Amino acid sequence: MKTIVITGASSGIGRAVAELFLAEGWQVGLLARRQDALEEVAEGHTNAVVLPADVTDPAAVDAAFNSFVMQAGHLDVMFNNAGIFTASGTIDEIALDDWFASVNVNLNGMFLAARAAFRQMRHQSPQGGRIINNGSIAAHVPRPNSVPYATTKAAITGLTRSLSLDGRAFDIACGQIDIGNARTPMVEDLIYRQQQDDPNAPPMDSFAVEDAAKSVLHMAQLPLEANVQFMTVMATKMPYIGRG
Repeated sequence: MKTIVITGASSGIGRAVAELFLAEGWQVGLLARRQDALEEVAEGHTNAVVLPADVTDPAAVDAAFNSFVMQAGHLDVMFNNAGIFTASGTIDEIALDDWFASVNVNLNGMFLAARAAFRQMRHQSPQGGRIINNGSIAAHVPRPNSVPYATTKAAITGLTRSLSLDGRAFDIACGQIDIGNARTPMVEDLIYRQQQDDPNAPPMDSFAVEDAAKSVLHMAQLPLEANVQFMTVMATKMPYIGRG
């Protein structure tokens, strides 16, 4: 049975990916802070492993990955997905606590999860595996007033490129999916915020989160000799925010 750990698995894109992989028969490690929400995702699935942990806590992340491998035996794929979007504003209006929280979850948390997955894939037998980072189209075409999110998501591109290079010696592939406006609670909140900030702004198009999940499944199912290093999945009519 193929195995995957998904961070941020309790809601949004992470939950949609988890539900798809569970239906496809993978053994799925569900990692997020809220155990009750994870148990809801896992309900009725004997191939689900609930891993309550905060991705910003190094010891908790390592313990979660170790717990999964103790049960599953190996790790084929990790979907590095946990992230937050804090209150919007220009850079001088951003609360420092929001900036630090964004860096802690969107960058440090992604680093810690990738570190734990890379370590396991490097030392397991047979060696190797795949890390899929959830970037964002915001790294390339940011929304207005989104400095913390756009900055941290842009940093993930550097993480992806570095892991893709450093993993070659150990048969570890690393790719990134940049998603634009999949219908999740976070995106619906962002659309609402934008409408409140600028009632004259064009409506933001979106698409089914299940289609984003199918793209992650495609990346995960490839043999290790092949890799989608970057994939962009976006709403067809999504405006190119930030470009003149």
